[in-house]
Amino acid sequence: MKTTFTNIILTLLATVAFAVAGFEIMQPTDANAATISYSKIHKVAKAQLGKPYGWGSTGPSSFDCSGFTSYVYKKGASKRIPRTAQAQYNKYKHVSYKNIKKGDLVFFGGSKHSISHVGLYVGNGRMIDSQNRGVVTEAVHAPWWHAVGYARVGSVK
Repeated sequence: MKTTFTNIILTLLATVAFAVAGFEIMQPTDANAATISYSKIHKVAKAQLGKPYGWGSTGPSSFDCSGFTSYVYKKGASKRIPRTAQAQYNKYKHVSYKNIKKGDLVFFGGSKHSISHVGLYVGNGRMIDSQNRGVVTEAVHAPWWHAVGYARVGSVK
């Protein structure tokens, strides 16, 4: 009984520590989980084009980068994703640029441990993201961004 209680306490402490550090405990994937519709995600993302940037904003009138990606997945796929760019990077399966698909997330920063920006890949080397010019479509490999990685949120069709 005492060992079980100790294990519960240790699990709770570890969960809190990961949450404070910006990590999320990954849950086992459900093989029967619904496929995410790229067309629905893209439709929501395009509807935000031109909206202003707002630090810490999660929409619908303004967005920061991760607030934008969180909003798009919540409204377009009924899927909650972590709130910060770093937490989004930490949670999802990474893919190479040559294997990137529409609907994947694109991450930027100094390294994989200092992610500072995220956008939604929309194909042809382009993304929709929220940055100082607001929500825009731009090249993933624009000279002002340093791409760090790419991640797949789920099975997007």
